[in-house]
Amino acid sequence: MARRPVAWVGAIVLLAEAVGIALLNWFLGLVVDKQDMSLAGLDPHAMTVSTWIAGVLFGGYLAVCAVILARTAARDRAPGTFGRLLLISCAVVHGLLGAFCVGLVGWAAFAFMMVALGLIVLPLVAYEKKAQREGAADGGAAPEGGAPQPA
Repeated sequence: MARRPVAWVGAIVLLAEAVGIALLNWFLGLVVDKQDMSLAGLDPHAMTVSTWIAGVLFGGYLAVCAVILARTAARDRAPGTFGRLLLISCAVVHGLLGAFCVGLVGWAAFAFMMVALGLIVLPLVAYEKKAQREGAADGGAAPEGGAPQPA
């Protein structure tokens, strides 16, 4: 199966997405700064800085997810518990953003988000099945007490 190539492509897509999100938020911060308008009495400079901070945080989150996928592909092993949780949360975020993209941006953005979602979920599912098959081939694990009890 194509676990490793899909994980590599997913890592590349997430890294490109991280850079794109960071650049988009940087641009939006500049627009807010140049407009010099306030929203409900908020300071325009505070809105600019908060937009840049949001871009760095969300871009960093996507970059960490890309590193986890790249590590998964390089080691050809399932990510650990923290990595799994991070990738699952990233998949949920992509599903929600895909739903919002349909109405706000269009079907092309929705398609991109669903491709990214698939590139995140497929390695998770493929590596999990491999771990289950290896456990089944070993005859299952020993009971929690350690060594199996004689009959």
